[in-house]
Amino acid sequence: MSFSKPNRYALAEAMSVFAMIMLYIWLLRAHYPFSWIIILVLLFSSHAFRGETPTKLGFRPANLKECLIRFTPFVLLLALALLGLGSIARTIRAVTPQSGYSSLVLYCLWGLFQQYVLNGYFVNRFTEVSPPRAPLLAALFFSLVHSPNWFLMIVTFVGGYLCARVYVNSHNLYFLGLAHGVIGFLIYLVVPDTISHHMYVGPKWFQY
Repeated sequence: MSFSKPNRYALAEAMSVFAMIMLYIWLLRAHYPFSWIIILVLLFSSHAFRGETPTKLGFRPANLKECLIRFTPFVLLLALALLGLGSIARTIRAVTPQSGYSSLVLYCLWGLFQQYVLNGYFVNRFTEVSPPRAPLLAALFFSLVHSPNWFLMIVTFVGGYLCARVYVNSHNLYFLGLAHGVIGFLIYLVVPDTISHHMYVGPKWFQY
């Protein structure tokens, strides 16, 4: 496969940002915890260079209603399945209503940010390289970021691919962030730490 110069630039840019994210997780986070700001500045600079506004990236109400109608039943079904499995296996964490609510809100905010990186950045960059492969490539990178946590790598590859496909058709990050937050919180709530390693990635996975 041959790439034009703009395509090569988009691929090199995506690979560079991915490398910086991995460098932060595996090395910089322990010693320079605020170095993630540099990555964020580079992401914003990339959007500014291309004229990508928040609305264009997917921070918009357009298609939100359609996404809610179309995909909420699937999210609810998955949520009920997780709660059911947790109840049968007796692995549901003991949380207070206040801490549970706070955790859910934080998961939704964190989910929105992760969906922005996955879709607003990587899917858009890979679309410049190869539109048909963009969701798969973005999901693969999303999964690798969660290494060596094999459980999260599987979850994020499958979930990342599905979310990327939804994003390609809807370009709405709000629904994806909400769905990510709800499912992510329920995974934390019902999956035991012996499997999830407390949702840690990078060196923390080995330390837990």
